[in-house]
Amino acid sequence: MSKRTKKQAFTNVEVLDAGAKGKTIAKAPDGKVIFLSNTVPGDVVDVQTFKARKAYYEAKATVFHKLSDKRTTPVCEHFGVCGGCKWQDMGYEHQLYYKQKEVTNNLTRIGHIELPEITPILGSANQYFYRNKMEFSFSDSRWLTLEEIQSDADLGDRNALGFHIPGMWDKILDIKKCHLQADPSNAIRNAVKQFALDNNFEFFNTRNQIGLLRTMMIRTSTTGDVMVVIQFFKEDKVKRIMLLDFLAETFPQITSLQYIINEKANDTIYDQEVICYKGEDHIFEEMEGLKFKINAKSFYQTNSEQAYELYKITRNFAGLTGNELVYDLYTGTGTIAQFVAKQAKKVIGVEAVPDAITAAKENAQLNGINNVEFFVGDMKHVFNDAFITAHGQPDIIITDPPRDGMHKDVVQQILNIAPKKVVYVSCNSATQARDLELMDAIYKVTKTQAVDMFPQTFHVENVILLEKR
Repeated sequence: MSKRTKKQAFTNVEVLDAGAKGKTIAKAPDGKVIFLSNTVPGDVVDVQTFKARKAYYEAKATVFHKLSDKRTTPVCEHFGVCGGCKWQDMGYEHQLYYKQKEVTNNLTRIGHIELPEITPILGSANQYFYRNKMEFSFSDSRWLTLEEIQSDADLGDRNALGFHIPGMWDKILDIKKCHLQADPSNAIRNAVKQFALDNNFEFFNTRNQIGLLRTMMIRTSTTGDVMVVIQFFKEDKVKRIMLLDFLAETFPQITSLQYIINEKANDTIYDQEVICYKGEDHIFEEMEGLKFKINAKSFYQTNSEQAYELYKITRNFAGLTGNELVYDLYTGTGTIAQFVAKQAKKVIGVEAVPDAITAAKENAQLNGINNVEFFVGDMKHVFNDAFITAHGQPDIIITDPPRDGMHKDVVQQILNIAPKKVVYVSCNSATQARDLELMDAIYKVTKTQAVDMFPQTFHVENVILLEKR
């Protein structure tokens, strides 16, 4: 065990590449791979390892001898401590290059599939302030930087309203300005914190399960709607009304002001009652004239503008003529299903989350779409021969599974019914590649398009068109 945990130092190491999960890659003198988290490809650094395994080290750069020409100056004062934007020190054109490279490598090395000419990755028009949903946590013991800990200065106020430090469930970094969500997000968060301090509201302590203020969620939309949801640990009617009235009066642009009383151990709201205090219990997003009603628990793509581009690519790959029966697997709230419905004969959506299907049906009715049907259930159980018999043989399948990809039984069922085309949308090209390899005997990849939904991060979406051989 001592050999596995022994720290080593290497000098003048060149950072060669960017890899999965935002890590950068170098080579140690002994030939092992070094995974780093605070460098950019092209840097030359000294490193200190903190984990050793048979084939690799995990390390941190301690001295920078040469800075990469791929570097750029991070715009956020919290960069390097907050884990939200790991690539903010890398120029955007280089971020796109490495995202494209990761997708291509996964498809060829994991999927072992032949690829067509690769369409260049679609970058995001907005590289900052693109998220429509942010969740902030309150804490009575904010995260302290190393400089603060080592200084003799009075640390003053220890309350925080911000983000969890990566890998630390009980440590919150106080955020002054976040560059991910447009105004009025920063103004609302900072005003709420100051009001809470001025009026002696107790910020939550996760370890001891005490305090009043737990979390705050802010959702915005391209229609101008704004939703704020405050989560309290306990009912304190006087303070609750004080805070909510302050928000309503200070930010009249809030169209949905809601709250939750959550006395359980975790912050998850999906099993909690969300109470509307002022305005509506929802906001609307709009896309090509379609309206999508979003409540506090709804899933909706967090980059609205780029989601529109993603859905247009998906629809284009499907190549609908108006005569096709389309199955939309993992339909969520039915956004893609409704987006393609006007060019299809009929769309059948399937999703495991009951609330999502309820929202899908409601949105379809709201939009006057009559050629969609939605069904709830675990995909590997619902998507069976009886389901196909009842609803028809699909001409095209669109599938947008979670990060884990499709269950092998779902893949096998697609192969059994063998529609003409499959459009596979994925937020994880590694599991997408795994699934594509299983389908390679029957289907050929004829188009592939990566889409950057989350600038300044390592995340990337990919859309694949499969056509029968």
